[in-house]
Amino acid sequence: MRKVTFGVANSLDNYIARKDGAIDWLMWSDEVQSLIVDFWKTIDTILMGRKTYNPSLSHSKGKKNPYGGMKTYVFSRTLKSSTDKSVEIVSEDAAKFVRKLKNQEGKGICVMGGGELAKSLFEANLIDEIGFNIHPVLLGTGIPLFHEMERQIDLELLECKTFKNGCVYVTYRVKN
Repeated sequence: MRKVTFGVANSLDNYIARKDGAIDWLMWSDEVQSLIVDFWKTIDTILMGRKTYNPSLSHSKGKKNPYGGMKTYVFSRTLKSSTDKSVEIVSEDAAKFVRKLKNQEGKGICVMGGGELAKSLFEANLIDEIGFNIHPVLLGTGIPLFHEMERQIDLELLECKTFKNGCVYVTYRVKN
């Protein structure tokens, strides 16, 4: 069975972007780049909601898939199709779709950004790990990382790395 990881960069007060979607506060570094390169080797599929997909297109330099040729599924009730063969718009129930995807052959699956999509997958017991790059900034307001859930999700710390720029990368296993 394929592993599903919820991966995101967030502020210390658990926002993934400013209210207007801006991510100008993210602190990129060689250490973060190295971590990302290593992680990309373990996955072949990206999952994201429309609210994460649309802004990521603005950073993709005209490409329809912001994550190269990696198979990308965008969950949306408003988008109908994509002109990029590596991006598939999914309008069916996210939990049902991801459950089928986990049982297919392949590498790991990454849920990118979006707390709303992650919430539905947490509640369906489909997320296996969490990997967060926590930035040393308090935004005060913005787009929240987590949304209210129906139950508590227990975690086990797997790894904690401190970067020179003050960011902390933590990986947790979800206890089901």
